[in-house]
Amino acid sequence: MTDEYDLIIVGGGLVGSSLAIALDGLPLRVALIEAVGDQARIASSAGDRALAVSWGSAQILDQLRIWRGVGSSAVPIKHIHVSDRGFFGKTRLSAQHEGVEALGYVISARDLEKETCRVLAQTSVDKICPADVISVTTGHENVHVSIKDGGVSKVMSARLLVGADGSDSVVRRCLEIAQHRKDYGQVAVVCEVETSRPNCSTAYERFTATGPLAMLPTGKRKSAVVWTLTPDDAEEKMVLPEAAFREALQNAFGYWLGQLKLVSRRVSFPLQRIRAVKMAAEHVVLIGNASHQVHPIGGQGLNLGLRDVAVLAEMLLHQTGFALDIGEKTFLDKFAKSRKADLDEVMGFTDTMVRIFSNTHAPLSLSRSLGLTALDLWGGARSVLARRAMGLKTRLPRFV
Repeated sequence: MTDEYDLIIVGGGLVGSSLAIALDGLPLRVALIEAVGDQARIASSAGDRALAVSWGSAQILDQLRIWRGVGSSAVPIKHIHVSDRGFFGKTRLSAQHEGVEALGYVISARDLEKETCRVLAQTSVDKICPADVISVTTGHENVHVSIKDGGVSKVMSARLLVGADGSDSVVRRCLEIAQHRKDYGQVAVVCEVETSRPNCSTAYERFTATGPLAMLPTGKRKSAVVWTLTPDDAEEKMVLPEAAFREALQNAFGYWLGQLKLVSRRVSFPLQRIRAVKMAAEHVVLIGNASHQVHPIGGQGLNLGLRDVAVLAEMLLHQTGFALDIGEKTFLDKFAKSRKADLDEVMGFTDTMVRIFSNTHAPLSLSRSLGLTALDLWGGARSVLARRAMGLKTRLPRFV
């Protein structure tokens, strides 16, 4: 027996679940396959991580009925302060200057995941969880997915399969879609600190010799730290006594927020840029980290995935509205092409920022310091940078 659907989503994280919610109400039978149970996901220590949600992404989540349930717990980013350690250059962005309430928001992954699960439960989507994908095979008219659900093997079919199952995507591996990988030779050390001065809803991006050091506001006197280091430095910092680690962090960041106090455990992970060689295959598309993964500088990872969701949902709305095949090759290629410019731009921008601001060569250091100062003085250029941070460099899709 084969369970037949119009569309199957593999991956029930924030990106996959958001797409499932976006499709609710369309004349499509949708299934969502997820390997990790809701309670296990919410209880995981990964839920402690702070997520940067751009202004544009907040609008997307609002269309999905998710933001209205978590917006009050999100900390607004009203200012962004960019500086270069050891040099005079700096740039400041302001929500007031851009005429918005906030440039973005910081929210815990757990809060966002809990609300996403709650909204998803109100839809007609068939959620199959926990279940593991065993194989994926494509045919002329549909795609077949073999899964193991509670120890029972079964086969599902659909006109379209969406792989939203993260950077180690089973869907991508089953279809043997290769990746371009770039190892930055950097490791991010993540933690949370309490500060003696209020952060005034300011996100700091401080460039150091080893890479960017970000401080994202998580409360009036609390900030999430994303500290980019060389692998050797990261290994050393992870085992330092708390007082020594705090001193090293204070020295790297400075006293913009006064004295720092560590209030969480430290976590580290290597930094890579990953991009699948193609986003669409026969009856299959990849979205979110299954398709692309970027350096955390600028906090664009989740926001790129949510824009994948918004664009695909809008295109599926049009396709079903005209009773067209959602799995046809020309449609899927059109989706991949529509996302290319945004992905190229964000990946190119983050690559350039990492390369320029992880270099201690004196002439380059002086040039980038002058560049930050010029940017701070040139309102038009600041607005361009602000719109990028807000996720508004491309048109904001409407899919409700």
